[in-house]
Amino acid sequence: MTHSKFVWGASTASIQIEGGADSRGLSNWDVFCETQGRVHAGHDARIAADHINHVEQDVAILREMGLKAYRFSVSWPRIMPEGLGQVSEEGLAFYDRLIDSLLSNGIEPYLTIFHWDLPYALHLKGGWLNPDISNYISDYTKILVEHFSDRVRHWITLNEPQCFINLSYRMEAHAPGYRVSDRELALAAHNALLSHGKMVQVIKSYAKLTPTITYTQAMPMSSIPYTNTENDIEAARNRQFSITSDFAGTVSVFADPIYLGAYPTEYLNRYESILPNFGHDDFKIISSPIDFLGVNIYMGDYVTAGPNGEAVVVPPQPGHAKTAYNWQVRPECMYWANRFCFERYNKPIIITENGMSGNDWVHLDGKVHDYDRIDYINRHLLELNRAMRDGVDIRGYFHWSLLDNFEWAQGYHERFGLVHVDFENGNRTMKDSAYHFAEIAKTNGNCIGADFSI
Repeated sequence: MTHSKFVWGASTASIQIEGGADSRGLSNWDVFCETQGRVHAGHDARIAADHINHVEQDVAILREMGLKAYRFSVSWPRIMPEGLGQVSEEGLAFYDRLIDSLLSNGIEPYLTIFHWDLPYALHLKGGWLNPDISNYISDYTKILVEHFSDRVRHWITLNEPQCFINLSYRMEAHAPGYRVSDRELALAAHNALLSHGKMVQVIKSYAKLTPTITYTQAMPMSSIPYTNTENDIEAARNRQFSITSDFAGTVSVFADPIYLGAYPTEYLNRYESILPNFGHDDFKIISSPIDFLGVNIYMGDYVTAGPNGEAVVVPPQPGHAKTAYNWQVRPECMYWANRFCFERYNKPIIITENGMSGNDWVHLDGKVHDYDRIDYINRHLLELNRAMRDGVDIRGYFHWSLLDNFEWAQGYHERFGLVHVDFENGNRTMKDSAYHFAEIAKTNGNCIGADFSI
């Protein structure tokens, strides 16, 4: 397999790091944070990591780490305070400043168009339940492409609809914190898919530089065979893409239409009576060809085959390894999830997020010693490299996250960054893991016994 050089980068999202809430429109997350009990300790994203006042410093950190790519998202309410109509020149200027700073430092921008912060004005119009949302987001996309595509080549449409649909409209955990019927949930999922397809068409129609386009999915049911037997492998593969009662949280409900041009048969059979009426050309739009599959992956479950071949989740052993967020540490997910996705969709993969929350603080020596994160990175990258050696076409790895940030409903309770942020004063401290990840990128993995040049 021969392809261009493996891309090493770090990721962030707008509302999680930017701050500057007074210079943008109201977001659905701003209002969610106002509701008592929704976000840890009543935290909000008004200041976050104050990236808006630290752009040059944060880009300098990327440069010091030797990273050649940075994935960030654009805040829709910063560009269009009401979600449609008037465009904020101040908002465009902020991202001009960021993009120009990245390019002048030899860092390629990877721009995510939507990473969950929906303008509150569009939430009041029904949000993802409004069939017009795909037209609204197309108009927003056109503004970004017309303004930034003279410098931006890499575009990511939607980040994890499994989360901004399922966690938000079924599980009540994320903004707007609803629990709707399955019928409405299926409609919201379809509206998100149609949005993706229209966004792709807008990018291709208006981009000034030849674009590469990615869609990013969560891997909420990442399945690891408990043994290397064919039965366990097949059980894990089937579970990876199976349709459960939690259908809006599955991979295949979103990825199958995008890459295979249709909903999974299992989904159609089980939910036929409540699915929305599809337009004649919906799936032609949704499956508009794109270049990569973006995978956000953090953990997985061990799976064994039951008596009838069905997938049975093996419970974790007492005292199992876990992150500060209590997520299980299962590095093999980087091998199996990517292998299964590549088999099914036959698209080159970019790891758009992978990382862990740690109990990080500035030590007496002024440094942040986060060896747990270093070990986590090493283990996951070795498994990723194993997948590459076994023929899975993986083109890049973006660590989540560059900065400690506002972690959605967890507020500032979790620290995912390679860089420690003091949320009182905005001070940045590169953690030991940042220096380690810099060495990995510099040596293309050789320093940990891997080789990402294959």
